[in-house]
Amino acid sequence: MKILVIGANGRVGSLLVTKLAAQHQVLAGSRNPDSPNNADNIEQVYMDLLSDVDTLAESMNGVDAIYFVSGSRGKNLLQIDLHGAIKTMQAAEKAGVKRYIMLSSVFALRPERWNESFLSDLADYNIAKHYADLYLTTQTQLDYTILQPGALKEEQGTGKIETQVTNPGSNSIANVVDTLVAVLENNSTIGKVILMHDGDTPIAEALDEIL
Repeated sequence: MKILVIGANGRVGSLLVTKLAAQHQVLAGSRNPDSPNNADNIEQVYMDLLSDVDTLAESMNGVDAIYFVSGSRGKNLLQIDLHGAIKTMQAAEKAGVKRYIMLSSVFALRPERWNESFLSDLADYNIAKHYADLYLTTQTQLDYTILQPGALKEEQGTGKIETQVTNPGSNSIANVVDTLVAVLENNSTIGKVILMHDGDTPIAEALDEIL
């Protein structure tokens, strides 16, 4: 399978590219496509989310699945986290790519929860993620999965998570990446919005429990 990772140089994206490359051909898409990772099945691809839809679609030719894990870290939420994300969805449909996996944020589609915990300090980020997720779920025909973890932590992964989320908990980046990889392998996740945080259930089992 040929997979495009948009945001390949980020904390999640760099680890995701390495994990996926163990089984797939990976296009590592970013604005700075220079990487020390020279594995044969990883190709560095220039992608600028400020580009137009046609330009973005050209980077998706022959791709079987797309991961969107890019983010501006609060520096350009409208053009990157919101409009940039939507343009990649439009480009995916233009290029004929059906499978699209989005990394979002816990409770992004539930504004009534945004005053809780760390979310209360991320109003503009929550809004950007809300409308990007809403567009994906209501305005596209993509085979989407949206993964909505809580706060990301630089901690060792356990391979265990919780998907029956009632509170905005924390996640090791490694667990988020392993869950993103597992989502691609589980077609029952198509059309689902999955909330998660670190927990006690093995990732594959937790995904199988999603209704």
